[in-house]
Amino acid sequence: MNFANLFSSMLSSETTKDERSSWIKCPKCLALMYYKEVEAKHNVCPKCNHHFRINAKKREEVICDEGSFVEYDASLAPVDPLKFIDKKSYKKRLDEAKAKTGKTSSVVSGSCTIHGMETELVIFDFSFMGGSLGSVEGEKIVRSINRAIEKKCGFIIVSASGGARMQESTFSLLQMSKTSAALNRLHLKGLPFISLLTDPTMGGVSASFAMLGDIIIAEPGALIGFAGQRVIKQTVGVDLPEGFQRSEFLLEHGLIDMIVDRNDMKDTIHGLLKLFLDDNPNIQNS
Repeated sequence: MNFANLFSSMLSSETTKDERSSWIKCPKCLALMYYKEVEAKHNVCPKCNHHFRINAKKREEVICDEGSFVEYDASLAPVDPLKFIDKKSYKKRLDEAKAKTGKTSSVVSGSCTIHGMETELVIFDFSFMGGSLGSVEGEKIVRSINRAIEKKCGFIIVSASGGARMQESTFSLLQMSKTSAALNRLHLKGLPFISLLTDPTMGGVSASFAMLGDIIIAEPGALIGFAGQRVIKQTVGVDLPEGFQRSEFLLEHGLIDMIVDRNDMKDTIHGLLKLFLDDNPNIQNS
């Protein structure tokens, strides 16, 4: 049987739903793989190293010591001060996002250890309204920064966001300055902020805290920028370089510090935290 016939038979009407879902196709190299093979590498394609998007739970598993993550502020939920309606009401969109993800916001925040080193961690989940930044998300970030200051430990934000949440208008834009001011307090205490940019990190998130890290890390191939390519081209009226909003281009032009493979992320972050924290007598040591 040739490959075409084999592929056809796998997707035939006799193939069960579970059997079909056990296979995954890489959008970059188009390789067809057994899903567990990809999952074993933290959802990275073993053929071409394409980094699939992952949710907050999987991101927690990549970065944190097993069983160490303790979530805070999970009960915080958005309100609708503007009674905003576009094609749907904001309230309906929130209800749909909650039903889809089981969460009340696009941010998961909490404490964890990374190779035994205590750390405050914020993770954006793109599956909740595109990881958009609203009032609750900003509040969770600030509270997490305050815990890092209190514990004298490092602080990490994993960004995966389309930007500020338009349904909250100015309330969402205020979170850009609110979180940036809190990060300045962290900086004045001599505590490190590591910003991890994943696919995608766009809009008001990239224009505020995401680019304020003492160290800015990106995953390979991550889309990072403010406006979309089409909008920029219409504004400046010139053709743009190929891949100019990808992490490799940003590293080449000095906008980020390093690109790290997901499977090396935990060890890299731990090494950076030790570099910042180990020799300071006023800060915890691991």
